[in-house]
Amino acid sequence: MASSMLHGLTYPPTSVVMIMSAITLAFLGSNGIAEMRGKQLQYSKFWNVGPRKSTFKVSGRTGMFMAYSPAFLFGLASFFLFPSEGLRFMLVLFVHKYSGSMFVDVSTMISLSYFTQTALMIYAQHLTRGLREPLVDLTYVGIAIFLAGLSGNFYHHCLLSRLRSEGDKEYKIPKGGLFNLVICPHYLFEILGFVGVSCIAQTLHAFSFTVGSAVLLLGRSYGTRKWYLSKFEDFPKGVKAVIPFVF
Repeated sequence: MASSMLHGLTYPPTSVVMIMSAITLAFLGSNGIAEMRGKQLQYSKFWNVGPRKSTFKVSGRTGMFMAYSPAFLFGLASFFLFPSEGLRFMLVLFVHKYSGSMFVDVSTMISLSYFTQTALMIYAQHLTRGLREPLVDLTYVGIAIFLAGLSGNFYHHCLLSRLRSEGDKEYKIPKGGLFNLVICPHYLFEILGFVGVSCIAQTLHAFSFTVGSAVLLLGRSYGTRKWYLSKFEDFPKGVKAVIPFVF
């Protein structure tokens, strides 16, 4: 039954796509489990967690620019590398105040991960040319879900950006929006955005990326909530990590 449902919602996966999907899911999932076990990636509030081999840091803004730029440029180049691919492909192709600093090796690792996953998702979409369309077209449902995720993520990042005044480096408990229910609502909406992209793409790799990313963000949100509990005695115990009332 699961197999027939998959065939109805995705393009028939080639062997290459199946291998890419398995590697992506394993990589992101293992990182999510590591985050949940306390091995946090060292940026944002976790920048000083654990020993460091490199001490070279850049500002958070510069670090995030380094992280996102290669993936963005590859997406831009894909319009020329794969012309006339159709609406679904074009949609698949389609950063905020950031405090603190970031280690260059961490920024490089994030950049490589974003670049690789962007390239793989675009390539997987390219491989669907000539294959039968999924029985259920989720393109426009995906657009609606993606926009909801993007809007929620943007709104909660705006709340975070206003949490501290200029020059204030002290962490505070976020408030407003879904912050009253979960400590990482921006991750919740980021996952929603990935679900939207998967519905637009409807490839096995896109869905594998979404599941893996969800596990990664669940792990990071768990570590974030644990950090807040350790730093703030007045942190509301009823505020969950990322899923209201559940987790």
